[in-house]
Amino acid sequence: MPFSAPVEPSVVSIAPMPPVAVVTPKNRRGSLILTGRAGLVAAVGSVLVGVSAGFAHVPGWIGLCAFEAALAGMVAADYRLSTSLRDLVFERVGDSSARLGSTGTVQLGILNGGERYLRGTVRDSWGPSAGNHSGRQSAVEPRHDLSIAAGRSQYLDTVLHPTRRGDHRPDLVTIRTFGPLGLAGRQGSRQIPWRLRVLPPFDSRKHLPSRLARLHETDGTTPVLTRGQGSEFDSLREYVIGDDVRSIDWRATARRNDVVVRTWRPERDRHVVIVLDTGRTSAGRVGDIPKLDSAMDAALLLAALATRAGDRVDLLAYDHQVRSYITGALPGRTLALFSDAMAVLEPSLVELNATGLVKYLSTKVRRRSLIVLLTSIDAAPISEGLLAHIKQLTARHQVIIGSVADPRIAELATARGDADSVFGAASAAHALAQRRKTQAELGTHGVHVVDSVPDRFAPALADMYLHLKATGRL
Repeated sequence: MPFSAPVEPSVVSIAPMPPVAVVTPKNRRGSLILTGRAGLVAAVGSVLVGVSAGFAHVPGWIGLCAFEAALAGMVAADYRLSTSLRDLVFERVGDSSARLGSTGTVQLGILNGGERYLRGTVRDSWGPSAGNHSGRQSAVEPRHDLSIAAGRSQYLDTVLHPTRRGDHRPDLVTIRTFGPLGLAGRQGSRQIPWRLRVLPPFDSRKHLPSRLARLHETDGTTPVLTRGQGSEFDSLREYVIGDDVRSIDWRATARRNDVVVRTWRPERDRHVVIVLDTGRTSAGRVGDIPKLDSAMDAALLLAALATRAGDRVDLLAYDHQVRSYITGALPGRTLALFSDAMAVLEPSLVELNATGLVKYLSTKVRRRSLIVLLTSIDAAPISEGLLAHIKQLTARHQVIIGSVADPRIAELATARGDADSVFGAASAAHALAQRRKTQAELGTHGVHVVDSVPDRFAPALADMYLHLKATGRL
């Protein structure tokens, strides 16, 4: 803590202290301001002076001039005795990150380095999407009262309710200091830097315990009995009808004088590459959520599951160029690094460059891996772009394509009634048929497709990963 003054008791309750931003104002005293009390005194005093002058048979202008001169003197004295802004030192501490849907608390510390008692107010202004207001339904930024003795400090909580992902930075801090009479004071604004990074919400975290239980069942108590790409030897047991004859261990059979087969379990330490399509199609909204945000939620669940399975997980965000690439993250840091990178991703209004994506993956991913591409399986983007290059990926890697489906299309397909409803149902049925056709075309190339509505997309993708693990194809 840079403040050498004694810390107020309220500061002790503050949790962890991330990087601190301290600003000492430039040599500016602050501009003169008049309070409402000064206006009230001027109005009431003018009336009283006018009435008194009538009774005393004194010209009114003389009394008014004398009164205004006295009031001006009191205002000047009040301004002179108010705390100068150049005597204040500002500091920020608090949260540097928060998940969307939660709150973040940033504290503004003010040290009174002058010799006078500080009375005043302060407003800590942030952008509208940062959610700095007195209530979620209010757009009014709160103002805080200041009461700081000389050489002491005060910390003010700014509770933020962010409404979008990304980096949020404060605007100006406006402070007013008042003199002992409350008639006048000083006002000035300062830029006190800070950054609050709002991370994706990770709503699918609730599905993680059930998927981990299935993973442990597959990995521990029920080894896979079929030989599959990338599977590891687990143990030997006696042959039973229905076992694959290719799993017979002939040497062990000869030693035991009984038919023995090998059992297999999913291989650990596999390589999983999650690719986020940040192109034009990711900007579409399903309900109130952009497709890109649904893809991020599914990516976080898959990353959490795969790291618990012992796999190495990388993240690539791509449209016509690389937007983010996280590789080599330690298991305990994977989710934190992925969330931090995803926080600032936004859709680009360009088509996915499938040629560049496949070339980049071929350069960066040398060993056989699981490529999980989160994109749209609408007919045009797939047939005109990715389909021509998908064989290059499936020749070396297992490939999953995940796409967020719009539940409204299925609802429209069942609509009946007037002509508009029938026409809408026909259009929706055509769109669903095109998606099924695209999914079948991808399947002929060995691609596993997950096409589900937002609420089911993340767990469905995790289930596909577990299915490949259980069948020994990872």
